Amino acid sequence: MGLGYEVRDIKLAPQGRLLIDWAESHMPVLMKIRERFSREKPLEGIQIGACLHVTKETAVLVKTLVAGGAEVALCASNPLSTQDEVAAALAEEGISVYAWKGETAEEYYGAISKVLSHQPQITMDDGADLVTTLHTKRQELLPKVWGGTEETTTGVIRLRSMEREGTLKYPIIAVNDAYTKYLFDNRHGTGQSTLDGIMRATSLLLAGKAVVVAGYGWCGKGIALRARGLGARVIVVEVDPVKALEAVMDGYEVMPMSKAAEVGDFFITATGNINVIRREHMEKMKDGAILANSGHFNVEISIPDLESLSVSKRRIRPYVDEYTLRDGRKLYLLGEGRLINLVAAEGHPPEVMMMSFANQALSVEYIAKNAEILEPKVYRVPEEIDREVAMLALESMGIEIEKLTEEQKKYLKSWELGTT
Repeated sequence: MGLGYEVRDIKLAPQGRLLIDWAESHMPVLMKIRERFSREKPLEGIQIGACLHVTKETAVLVKTLVAGGAEVALCASNPLSTQDEVAAALAEEGISVYAWKGETAEEYYGAISKVLSHQPQITMDDGADLVTTLHTKRQELLPKVWGGTEETTTGVIRLRSMEREGTLKYPIIAVNDAYTKYLFDNRHGTGQSTLDGIMRATSLLLAGKAVVVAGYGWCGKGIALRARGLGARVIVVEVDPVKALEAVMDGYEVMPMSKAAEVGDFFITATGNINVIRREHMEKMKDGAILANSGHFNVEISIPDLESLSVSKRRIRPYVDEYTLRDGRKLYLLGEGRLINLVAAEGHPPEVMMMSFANQALSVEYIAKNAEILEPKVYRVPEEIDREVAMLALESMGIEIEKLTEEQKKYLKSWELGTT
C-alpha cells in the first residue's frame, strides 16, 4: 500500500493497462468525449470523488475526466467487484485509487472515507453509499460539494427517498434514468453479463432449465431475454401488475415466488429490494437449486435464512457456496449473494458502458457549468445530453438516420392541419 493509493498489488499494472486498452478500443463514444475534454479542459482543477465498480470500463471514464482537467479519487462500489489489475494501472498513472477485490465491510467504508478526505466538489456514485456516508458521517464536507451523479437504480431509489425526506443537501443527476443508460446498460448489459457470470461460476447448461427471474424492470427484462435465448424456460416473479402483464405479453410464465420456488432450477434476483428469496421459499426449492443476485446490494437473497436452514457449508467452486439443509437438500449460492456479473465475470460489455459513462462524463461537465442554479434534488439527465450520446453512438457505428424536412417540422408544430 503506497502513498496516494491502496490496491492489491501495484505490480499488476501492466496487465491492467492491457485491459484498459481493450476497453478503450470498444468505447468510441467516450473516447470522442475525451478528445474534446482534452482540448477544452471543462473540469480544470475540479476534485471528483467517485465510488464506482473499478473495472476496465470505469478506468476509461476516469481517464476521460482526468483529460478534462479533473483530479479524481476512486473507490469501489462493491467489495467484490474490483479488477485488481485495473486498480493498479490507475494508481501507477497517479490517480488516487482505494480498491481491491475482497474488501471487508470495514475496509469498504474505510476506502469511501479516504475518497471523501479528498474533499470532492463533485461526487460520482453507484448505489449511493458514498453520498449517504457523506450525509451521515462526513457532514462537515457537504458545503464544499456542488453536485453529484448516480449510476444505478438502487442508488436513485435511495436518493429520491432522501429528497422526499428533505435530507439531500446537494443536487444529484440520476444517470440511471437516461434513456441511453437504462434501455441499453440495464437491459443488454445486465442481461448478457449476469448470465456470463452465472455460466462462469457454475459451468452448467441453461438450456431446458427453469430460470426464475425476480423483477421485470429493465434489468430483469434483459436477463429474461438472454435466458430464453439460451433455451431456458423463463418464469418471472413480479409485484407490479403492469410489469407482470408485460411479462405475460412477452411470452413468459408469471407466478409468485411461493410457486416458482417449487419448480425453479436457477433463481436470479434483480429487484433492488430486500429478502426477495427467503426461508419460506428455500424450504420449497429443489435439491440443487442455484441462487444468484444481479441487484446492487447483497440483500435480495436472505443469507441469514439460508444459513439458519443449513447444517453445513462449503465452497465447492471459486464463486459457489454449497449449503446442505437439514433434510439433505443442497442449495447453491453464487458470489456470496453479491452482483454475480461483477463477482464472477467482468461486468457489462464496454459497448454499453460507453453510453452510460458518456452520460456520466457529460453530466459532470453539466454540473460544473450549472452548479449555482441547481437545487438539492434528484434530476434526470438533460435531454440534450441523452440525445448527444445517442447520436455519438450511432456515428461510431457508421449509421445515419433520417432528418425532418422544414415542411415536416412545421407540420409537427401546427394544429390547424387535420384530415383532408
